[in-house]
Amino acid sequence: FGLAAINPTSFIVVFAPKGGATPGTCTGTATRPPVDPSGGWEIEESLDIEWAHAMAPLATLYLVEAQSNSFSDLLCAVTVASGLVQKAGGGEVSMSWGSGEFSAETTFDPLFTTPGVVYFASAGDSPGASYPSASPNVVSVGGTRVSRNSVTGAFIGENVWQDAGSGPSRFEPRPVYQNGISSIVGTHRGTPDIASDANPYTGVWVLDNFMAPPGCSPCWYIVGCTSVSVTTWAGIANAAGSFSASTSAELTKLY
Repeated sequence: FGLAAINPTSFIVVFAPKGGATPGTCTGTATRPPVDPSGGWEIEESLDIEWAHAMAPLATLYLVEAQSNSFSDLLCAVTVASGLVQKAGGGEVSMSWGSGEFSAETTFDPLFTTPGVVYFASAGDSPGASYPSASPNVVSVGGTRVSRNSVTGAFIGENVWQDAGSGPSRFEPRPVYQNGISSIVGTHRGTPDIASDANPYTGVWVLDNFMAPPGCSPCWYIVGCTSVSVTTWAGIANAAGSFSASTSAELTKLY
């Protein structure tokens, strides 16, 4: 598509240590995590790398692999990513994963306050709010669908993707930056904050060879869901060239 290749010196793969320790204490690297036999996380990884590069082709990309998709391992990986981005002078951490909300989630919110780092999280692909998208310290990214002329490809319009996650948090109070929309969100933190194309029927091209059928290696896939929109927006914020000092500062600017 005319993009320059990723500069090898600007692409670093880091393996986060096994969780279990307090996520905020996770540092360093560990052995490579096992391959996901389903291929699902493989496609997810290709999506994140390729669309971060597509939207911010000059950015240094850190791919941080968690040892599993357990909550403790994922938060450990976020902590490692935060340290890398902060040390590099600031930037964004994109999280294309989430879970249902839980009453103790507010105790994890401080993990998304590393100075110089702005956190983006997908709002999910089912009704309701999810975590960490619902954290007030995270930019929650929802999904839309794009309509185009089937012959010319010309843009026609953009609407809500009905399967995208959204709604008020059950446990997080309304942050200051949402006071201006209190009539919409009420007393709790509302999600999402922003959105972009996430409908699989209007999705994005992703090149991957892990699940390639015979005669097709690597293969092109059309991928959707809010994993697309969160990586897209993290790339847009990076390419803007002026990094906010925190997620709160970024959201204040957006609102």
